[in-house]
Amino acid sequence: MLRHSEFTPIHSIIVPFIHEGPGLHALDAARQFDAEITLVGVVIVPHEQSLSTGASAARALRRLLRVFSRDKRTTSKSQVIVSHEPWNELAKLLQNEKPDLLCLEYETHPKALHVTMSEILARPPCDVALVRGKISSKPKQVLVPVRGGPHAELALRVGLGLHAQGVTALHIRRSNDPEAGTDAPFKGLERVLKQMPEVQKQFEVTDDSAQFILEHAKQKDVIILGTTIQPVTSSISLGPVADRILREAPCAVIAVKSGRPMPQQAVYDESAGVEAISILVDKWFAENTFHADEFNQLRELIELKKKQGLSISLALPALNEEQTVGKVIKMMKKELLQRVPLLDEIVLIDSNSTDRTREIAKKEGVPVYIHQQLLERLGARRGKGEALWKSLLVTKGDIIVWIDTDIVNIHPRFVYGIIGPLLINPQVQFVKGFYRRPLRVGQKMQAGGGGRVTELTARPLLNLFYPELSGVVQPLSGEYAGRREALESAPFYSGYGVETGLLIDIYERYGLNAIAQVDLLERIHHNQSLEALSKMSFAIIQTVMRKLENRIGRVMLEDVNRSMKLIRYNNKGYFLDVEQIAELERPPMIEVQEYLERKKT
Repeated sequence: MLRHSEFTPIHSIIVPFIHEGPGLHALDAARQFDAEITLVGVVIVPHEQSLSTGASAARALRRLLRVFSRDKRTTSKSQVIVSHEPWNELAKLLQNEKPDLLCLEYETHPKALHVTMSEILARPPCDVALVRGKISSKPKQVLVPVRGGPHAELALRVGLGLHAQGVTALHIRRSNDPEAGTDAPFKGLERVLKQMPEVQKQFEVTDDSAQFILEHAKQKDVIILGTTIQPVTSSISLGPVADRILREAPCAVIAVKSGRPMPQQAVYDESAGVEAISILVDKWFAENTFHADEFNQLRELIELKKKQGLSISLALPALNEEQTVGKVIKMMKKELLQRVPLLDEIVLIDSNSTDRTREIAKKEGVPVYIHQQLLERLGARRGKGEALWKSLLVTKGDIIVWIDTDIVNIHPRFVYGIIGPLLINPQVQFVKGFYRRPLRVGQKMQAGGGGRVTELTARPLLNLFYPELSGVVQPLSGEYAGRREALESAPFYSGYGVETGLLIDIYERYGLNAIAQVDLLERIHHNQSLEALSKMSFAIIQTVMRKLENRIGRVMLEDVNRSMKLIRYNNKGYFLDVEQIAELERPPMIEVQEYLERKKT
C-alpha cells in the first residue's frame, strides 16, 4: 500500500449527484479510494419556476441515490438540495461536513451547478478534485507532476489514495530555474519523498512542461496534477499547463486544488420578508416532501432501524369504529409486525366506544386502553388529542406512529410511509401524511372533495400567522409520526386542535427542516357533517390563537367567547343552540410524574 505518515489518507469523499446530470463518473473515481463516500443529491430549478416544482425530481433522485448506496462504503444524504443556485448551499454543507475531498466531474459539474470554475477554485470550501474521463478499476500506473506547495501535496495524497501498482512523482523545472531539489516550493515535498521508497521520483528539465507530461501520459492510466497556485481569474482556465493536459491527455486526469477557509453565509434569510419566506417554503416543500413508494422496500427500513437501535410503536386512536378497526389492526399486525418486524408494538387507545370497537381489537390480540381510565387523578377529557397524549404513557417506542382507525382503503403504506423520513434523516422530528380525500355524496365519490376544514380554516390560518408552515399539504391529517423525545416535550390540545398545536410546536422548537410530509396516495374514510366540521374549525382557531399568545407574550383569549352558537332548524323554523367548545391544553407528558416513573421501569 503506497502511503506515508506525512500524508494523511483520504477518509471521506463527497460526490454531488445532479438530477439528470453529472455524478456517475465522479462516483467511479471516488470508489477507487479506500474512503467513505457520501452522495449529495442536487436538483436545479430554473429561476422562473417555483422551487416546489422540484419535488418530483427530488424523489426520483433519492431513489437513484439509494441504489448507489447499496455499496457498504457509500451513503447518501437524505436531504436533497433543491435550489436555483445550488453552489452556495453545497459549499455550506461541505463546511459543515468537512470531507477530505469534493469530487466533481470536470466541466459538466460546474455547468450543471451554475457556477464557474473560477468560483469553485478561487476559494474552494474544501480540497477539490476535478475528474476528466473514466478511471479504470485499480489503475496500474499513476503520474503525479509536482512542483511544490499545497496543491502538489494534495495531488500526491490523491495519487497514493488510488492504490495503483506504481506512482511516479515527476518534478519539472525550467532551464533557468535553480538546480533540481533546491527550489523553495519543492523543498518540503522533496524531504518527504526521500522517505518514500515506494514512490518513483523523476526529475526533468524542460521549457515545455505540458508537452513533456503528455508524452509520459501515454504509458500511464491516470495523471494527477495540482491547479495553478494563484487564485483562478478565468472562468474556464485552471492554468496553462493544467488546461492543456485536461484537453489533450490520452488517459484519465484528476486536477486538484487545496481548500481554504470560506466565510459562513446565510443562504436564505428567513426574516427578509415575503420573498424570502416564499423561497424558504418552496425549498422545504421540494426537499422534505416524500412519496410512500420511496419506502416500500421494507427490509431497507428494518436495517436502518437496527443500525439506529430504534423501536417503533403504532398507537391507534378509536371511537366507535367497529366497521373498520378490525381490518386496520389485522393488516398492520400481519404486514408490519409479523411478516416484517418494522413495528415493535400495536396498541389501541379507545375513547370509551359504545360499539364493539374494543372487543374486536382484543380479539385481534392487541392491548386495549380506555383513555378516560388513564391518569385518572388528572381527570378525563373528551377528544382525540386526549387519547393521543395518553398513548405516550402506554407505548414504549422511540418513534410513535398514529393513524386513524376509520380508513376504508387501509394499506401498510399509511404506516411505513410516515416512518421512512424519520429513519433516513435524524434531523426530522415529525412527519405528516397527506393524500387525496374523495368525498362521498350519496352513492358517488367526488375526487378531492374532502379536507374542507383544512382548506377553509387550517391552511389559511397557517398562511396568515405561520407562513413557514404554508407548504404543509394537510396539517390536520390523522396519519403522522414523531420521535418520542419531541412528542413527550410538547403540550397536547385535547380536542380537534391537537394536530395544529403539535405542528406549530415542533416548528417553533426544532425549525422547519425538522418536519417532513409524505404522499400516502388516497384515503377513503367516513366524512363528517357540516356542523361537526364547524366545531372543528372553532377549536382550531382557538389553538392557533393560543400559540400566538405564546409568541407575542399577551393573552388574547381570556375574554373571547368559548361557546359556539350553532344554528339549527326544525319544523318550527330556525333556532340557536349553544355548545361549549373550549380547546384545553395538556402539559408535556415529560412533566407528568406517572410517566416519569414508567420510563424508569
